[in-house]
Amino acid sequence: MPIRRALLAVLATAVGLVLLLSFKPHDVSQAAQPPAALGQKQSGTTPTQGTTGTKGTTVTGDPADTRWGPVQVAITVSGGKIADVQVLQAPDGNRRDIEINDAALPILTQEALSAQSAQIDTVSGATYTSEGYARSLQSAIDRAGL
Repeated sequence: MPIRRALLAVLATAVGLVLLLSFKPHDVSQAAQPPAALGQKQSGTTPTQGTTGTKGTTVTGDPADTRWGPVQVAITVSGGKIADVQVLQAPDGNRRDIEINDAALPILTQEALSAQSAQIDTVSGATYTSEGYARSLQSAIDRAGL
């Protein structure tokens, strides 16, 4: 009898592990619409040179490829400092990507403005987006000569 219970426990554990390891954390449906914040997303080629406006110079960083899609930012430089960061591209292939980016991108932008560099903390739950954001941000900072 104890052997039967032990075998049943081992079998139940194995089935549970198989189910857990087969869990897919990303919804792959393409039905999701991008959020309004990403509505300014650019397609095609993007300018690599800065443009000068009344509020400063805008410099676009290289797109950084991530597991879930590209991340690209542009910075506005005024008085030798980063005055603003705009997200031009972020993963938006499904609802989960959009949820993650709606939460993470404002935090990343605030971190970048506070740090005035690409040395920013990774947002928990948005590791790939955070790393892509930092790479694109560093590219823009390098182009701006900061």
